[in-house]
Amino acid sequence: MNWPAVIYSEEVIREGFGIEDVRIPLEAKVALLDALSETGLKRLTVGAFVSPRYVPQMVDFEELLRSFHPKPGVTYLTFSHTPKARKLAQQFSPPLTVEEEVCTFFMDICDIHQRRNMNRSIAQAIETWPEVIVDAKSRGVTQARVGIASAWGSNFSGKFSQAYRLSMLARQIDLFRASGMEVIEIGLHDSQSWCLPHEMEDDLKEIKRRWPEVKHFHLHMHDARGMALPSIYAALRALDASDTLLLEGTLGGIGGGQYSGNGRASGMAATEDVLHMLEGMGIETGVNLEKVIECVWMLEKIIGRPAFGHVSKAGLRPIAPKNFYDPNLPAVESLEAAKHFKFGPIAYEKEGYSPWKQPITGPYFEVHNIT
Repeated sequence: MNWPAVIYSEEVIREGFGIEDVRIPLEAKVALLDALSETGLKRLTVGAFVSPRYVPQMVDFEELLRSFHPKPGVTYLTFSHTPKARKLAQQFSPPLTVEEEVCTFFMDICDIHQRRNMNRSIAQAIETWPEVIVDAKSRGVTQARVGIASAWGSNFSGKFSQAYRLSMLARQIDLFRASGMEVIEIGLHDSQSWCLPHEMEDDLKEIKRRWPEVKHFHLHMHDARGMALPSIYAALRALDASDTLLLEGTLGGIGGGQYSGNGRASGMAATEDVLHMLEGMGIETGVNLEKVIECVWMLEKIIGRPAFGHVSKAGLRPIAPKNFYDPNLPAVESLEAAKHFKFGPIAYEKEGYSPWKQPITGPYFEVHNIT
């Protein structure tokens, strides 16, 4: 297949812990961030400079930046959504990387969620756009990105049409073009988990038809209704090798916004599942998935419950013969016993049982790799 280039950004420290228990100790966050740095992941968003009034879980963010151990070659990012946040990021660079500035419009197209999450209406957000452009151009910024949140629908006001989605993108793009700025990226965020795969594919094809000069796309997919991974696959099908796709997900698929009504059930596309799919499709990630699985288990101990991802529970597909399951593996029922893919027989020794009177043997114990 003619797949796009994929950039993956791990969001668990910001997006995941941003909705978890405020009592999670700093030491646990540091340990997880350090472990993630050793997996081969190259982009880690580690938090945000936000008011504890809105996101109390970020109260120790600056201390986190002083405490973890940056690994050379890994880009550590923050959510620079305001000029103030960008200035603070510059004060903590390094370890933070402050990427080249791009003038950004980003708006939740559900006015209710926009007000709940950003404390201002769509109309109020739009009023600030001309000033944002003037300020950016005064600093020599020439490129822009646009993005919409709650792109496919809202728990408060229902399903959104493609015409509405694209009109809100066009409003941003047209203003940038009129000001002489080049739009280089289009972002779609499923803040309230309404996307379906066929809509993703249709939307991206139409976006590429209307704005063929844009080659960089950004997806942030929540997963309250289980459609994040299939929608990402649909996006990969709709794009091609001339495109670049920035994907954001979280370790274990945890996360979510406080203001959508779904709480932690929002979740996100699980990092281990997304990367497992990409690798299986022939899109190399450079990530050690076994180390990622170990990070999921560390995360589950921190939050005190299973995460949402699948690969961390069932393991990677045993492609190499040395990893094939033993034909006489006993019956496996629990999640702990299923970890035999990592720990071997010790994982099921206290609960596995074998109902067969004779070992399973026969002429079919051979490798079938038909291509």
